[in-house]
Formats: sequence, C-alpha cells, structure tokens
Amino acid sequence: MGRSNITVNILEVVRVRPPPHTVSLTLPLTFFDLGWLKFHPIDRVLFYHVPELTPSSLIPKLKSSLSATLLHYLPLAGRLVWDQTYTKPSIVSSPDDGVYVTVAESNGDLSRLAGDKPRPATEFHPLVPELHVSDEMARVLAVQITLFPNQGFCLAVTSHHAVLDGKTTSMFLKAWAHNCKQEQECGSRDALTYDLIPFMDRTVVQDPTGIETKLLTMWVSASNNKRSLKLFPSKVVGEDVVRVTHRLTRENIQKLRERVVETTRAELHLSTFVITYAYVITCMVKARGGDPTRQVCVIFASDFRSRLNPPLPSTYFGNCIVGTGDFDLKAEPILEEGQGLGFMSAVESVSGWVKGLCSENIEKSMLSPFEAFNRMEPGRQVISVSGSTRLGIYGSDFGWGKPVKVEIVTIDKDEAVSLSESGDGTGGVEIGVCLKKDEMERFGELFYLL
Repeated sequence: MGRSNITVNILEVVRVRPPPHTVSLTLPLTFFDLGWLKFHPIDRVLFYHVPELTPSSLIPKLKSSLSATLLHYLPLAGRLVWDQTYTKPSIVSSPDDGVYVTVAESNGDLSRLAGDKPRPATEFHPLVPELHVSDEMARVLAVQITLFPNQGFCLAVTSHHAVLDGKTTSMFLKAWAHNCKQEQECGSRDALTYDLIPFMDRTVVQDPTGIETKLLTMWVSASNNKRSLKLFPSKVVGEDVVRVTHRLTRENIQKLRERVVETTRAELHLSTFVITYAYVITCMVKARGGDPTRQVCVIFASDFRSRLNPPLPSTYFGNCIVGTGDFDLKAEPILEEGQGLGFMSAVESVSGWVKGLCSENIEKSMLSPFEAFNRMEPGRQVISVSGSTRLGIYGSDFGWGKPVKVEIVTIDKDEAVSLSESGDGTGGVEIGVCLKKDEMERFGELFYLL
C-alpha cells in the first residue's frame, strides 16, 4: 500500500443559519456533558454512491434542509462558552449563529474509501471539517460535503463531545435526512416524527451528590486553575496506521454465544454487544502479544437514558452516557491459549461490567477515569468503543438512498473500535478498526479463526 495520491480541494465554506426570526437560546451543560469536556470531537463520515448526482442538485438541497433542521436542533448552530458570565460551560445560540459547512471535491475512489479492505487512516482526515476550539469558545458542530465526480459524495459531521453523544448525533442526522428527502419528493417538508424531535429540558437531570461541581473543579485544576475549553492534545496518526472494517454476521454471533454457553454454567449477559466486544478485545490483545503481565485498559460507554430513576425521554438532547470497564486488566488471561479460554475471560469481564451498570454507580464512573488516566503507564494498550449497533445510522437517507458505508474517523486517535449495525440490514455488526499495518494483519488472522 503506497503513498496516497488523493487530493481534496475546498470549493467554499459557508455559514448555514437557522430560519429567520429564530430566538436566542442558552443551554447549560450537565454533569453528563462535563465528563467529556476536553475530549476530542467525534468525526463521522457517511458515503453515498450516486454517480449521476451533480453539485447543483445536491448542495442547495443539503443547505436548505440543514437550515430547516436547525430550527429543532438550535444548539448545534451555536457555540460553547465558559467565561465570567457563566458559572459553568453553556451552549449559547443567537439568531446570527450557524453551522459552518465546507464544500470540497476529491479525485479519490469513493468505492475504495467506502470499502472494508486496509486503507491508510490518514486518507480520511481531509474529508472531515475542523471544529474551532479556543480557551473561551468552541463551535458545537461543523459539516463537510465532499464531492466525488461521477461517483457520489460523502457527508462528514464533526461534533463536540461535550454537546452530543451518539444517540443525539444520529437523531440529528436522521432529522436532517428526513427534511432533505421530503423537500425533494414533495417539494415541502412534513413535520418531524416524535422520535426525531429533541427534548431539551435540563431540569430533568438530577445531581444530588454534586458530580457537576466536582467535575468543574477537576477541569479547572487541569487547566492551571483557569477556565478553559481547550481540548486534550490529539495523538498524531502515523502513515503506517490502516483502517479496516471487519464484520460479524448474525450467525457468527450466535456461534460465539453457543460456544460460551457450552463452556460455562455461569449466568452471563450474552447480548450482541457483549459477544462482539469480547471477541474484538480478545483479537486486539492477542494481536499485540507481548508480556502477559502487561496492563490493558478496556472501557466503553453506555446510554443511561432508560437506566435513570426516573428515566429520561429517549429523545433527550445531549450526553447521557456513562463509562465503565477496567483500567488495570492484565493481558495474561486473554492471551491464554486453548479451548477459547481467552475469549471466555473477555466475555466474563464485559458481561460483569454490563451487569454493573446502574444509577448508583454514576458518580464513581464519572470521576474515577481522572485518577486512572493520571497513573496510566506510557504504552499501555487502551481498547475503547465508539458508536453502537442501536443507533440506526444507516437509516440516514437524504433522498439519494442509504449510505453505502459509515465510518467514525476519530477511532484512529485512541485505539478505539467503532461498532454499528450492518448496512445490509441482516442483523450483523460492522466493526471499524485502526491499527498499525503489521498488527492489523495479525488481528485479521485471529478474527477470521471463528
């Protein structure tokens, strides 16, 4: 795999505002948001294969439907601020605000980029827009539309992690797609369905133990005792890092589940997520190899909207995810050979973490990563998850069909894997992985030993 000759040329950058006469809005962050305040933005890219599409039939429709969608998702047009006016970071949107949209053109091969085989991870970076962040202000959302002449286009959305989780992002994308498709097919837009209208009342989030205050104190301390919205530095992604999509079919997952049931009598939680993530952990740890006593950090986040008491509406806007896992696992039990012992160890761990998800553990889950990251040794393997198989991201049809592929670009920055439902609707799972080329080859060999 040689050096890429792909070019991406920016044609224009425009600000798309909500419809006229939109009111101003201020939305304070909750402790669910504050936990992600300094983490890098999430970059999603949706690829659409539409060879006959022309810029004149695409760009105006995407812009006008985005404007209409911002009427319901007004915070996305705004900015995150944290100055002396606000005791905590808040999203502020005024009638003059809007989402910056970059329109670009590429000579790349869309089918190859949207494929599953190894591709240099850095090839995807020019396809995503930059999100402006400073000490005092951060944009909430940025969009890039990249045209591939006679092939189709890709739509990239970069979102601030302290404002949107995966659920909210997928709601927004599907609402935007709904408006765009209706505009083309009917010449007008039907009202959004209930499941796409965000619920923005922040008073429903209760914080009896003062998690918010503790998080704010930690962030101020981490920024030399000043208020700052600047993000943690992102890891530089090398030219030797490749991106691959692996797949587990419904039958693969059931086969792995049956293997677990045949091996143990323990009452384990054997959901599709548990089976998939445990299998990925096993392959990643074995692909890295090395000293069995080395430490491995395994973490993931879970949607807590329905786990709270009382539960939040499923359409709640913002973050409502809580992380769990173990920062101090040993590689040894997962590296164990014979009769799937390593996989069984991973299943037992992930099952236990899922079973432990409850509202009583929220404070510990929100605060403990600060201490854990501070004591993390250089070179420790960190495995985390971005995305979910429950978001229905492949339902984002803007009027030109469903995306042929969805990628979460930012997994290349922090050894994360991405999970999504299979785009073909067969009930399988798509697993995005970014690793150095030699390690990826070992991962692939292990993955297909099913």
